[in-house]
Amino acid sequence: MDSINIIKGYNKVNHTHENQPPPPHKSSTTTTQKRFSTAATVAAIIFLTLFIGLMLAALIHESTNEPTESSSSSSLSSNLAESIKTVCGVTQYPDSCFTSISSLNNNNISLISQKNPDPETIFKLSLRVTINDLTNVSSLFKTLNERHSEAALRDCTSQFEDAVSRLKDSMSEMEVEGPGEKMLTERKVNDIQTWISAAITDQETCLDGLEEMGSTAVDEVKAKLKKSKEFLSNSLAIIAKIHMLLHKFDLNMH
Repeated sequence: MDSINIIKGYNKVNHTHENQPPPPHKSSTTTTQKRFSTAATVAAIIFLTLFIGLMLAALIHESTNEPTESSSSSSLSSNLAESIKTVCGVTQYPDSCFTSISSLNNNNISLISQKNPDPETIFKLSLRVTINDLTNVSSLFKTLNERHSEAALRDCTSQFEDAVSRLKDSMSEMEVEGPGEKMLTERKVNDIQTWISAAITDQETCLDGLEEMGSTAVDEVKAKLKKSKEFLSNSLAIIAKIHMLLHKFDLNMH
């Protein structure tokens, strides 16, 4: 009897979990696709933003790094730019001649008549360029500290002050103080040539002294003097050929 009851009790067990319907099955594939689509959209937006930013940066860099000559000449009238190029054409370094003169501030450029620029005034601006550069270089010697070449450095300071003084004398010589006085005469041309040549000699003497004393600053000074040498050479070439230049402009010394 007991065995029969056990069997009956077994048969009465409620198998509820077997009779319930299975829970609805969510599609994991659809969710993954949505997430992937969203991530791809975000990535595309970020990439496009970076690309546009890089393009803008490249355009800004290009516009701010245009050649100096083109940016300088753009502020000059075409007539004045051509006149400066013609005068600089007689020099050994025409590019540095043109760029340096046309890059002077407006106060200096205004000395030249935009309509009737003349070689004499353009030459005067080349002297201004050279004076500015030599003055900057001369300050270098005050920052150098070498005991074994201290005397040579003092000499360089003195020589550069002398060179600047000679160039300022050249500028003063071209000043017109009274009616009928000419900016240039044969005597003035000869004097100016002599003073510029002396300024070149001052530079060379300075370098020779530094080399003789075994100064470690020789290479640095040479690098700083590169432009000064070119500017002095340009000024000397212009004044040496001033007659030919005036003839090209259909002018006489005035």
